[in-house]
Amino acid sequence: MTVESLHREPCLETVKAVLILDNNGTRILGKYYSKAGIFATTAEQKKFEKNLFNKTHKANSEIIMFDGMTCLYKSNVDLYFYVIGAGDENELVLLSVLDCVYNSVSQILRKNVDRRSLLDNLEVVMLAMDEICDNGILLEADPSALVSRVALRADDIPLGEQTVAQVLQSAKEQLKWSLLK
Repeated sequence: MTVESLHREPCLETVKAVLILDNNGTRILGKYYSKAGIFATTAEQKKFEKNLFNKTHKANSEIIMFDGMTCLYKSNVDLYFYVIGAGDENELVLLSVLDCVYNSVSQILRKNVDRRSLLDNLEVVMLAMDEICDNGILLEADPSALVSRVALRADDIPLGEQTVAQVLQSAKEQLKWSLLK
């Protein structure tokens, strides 16, 4: 084998998976992006997640090589956040994805990052995951830009950041509800 044959062609698809597991290793949210047939079935995914969790839940580090893949992870209270990339993927890029995932979830949940809060706001978190990465291609790495893009309810946006139309719509709804009472 020559040195040239060991290097991959440059590619935008850097992320193989983004996972959020609970403190038992059970999947809360999982997005797999591999086109090579890796983790094609749910059974393979769950087996990988269980083995990965067993390997990382007691460790103090942030990065591990597991099954030939680079896995970066972060834990908080009862949640474990994982970003999986190819074995030769740039760890700094994967770290920026992990930081974006964690910080955007933290902002969405208003710094109350735990299993219950995540499940209560799962639709917004899922939308954020879709905005971060599409088919393994990193789209956004800035958590504050991401959170402003996925804010679904006007209640979640501070009054100073709402548009005039959003403020008027909110006022109409409040007036309607006060008249109906």
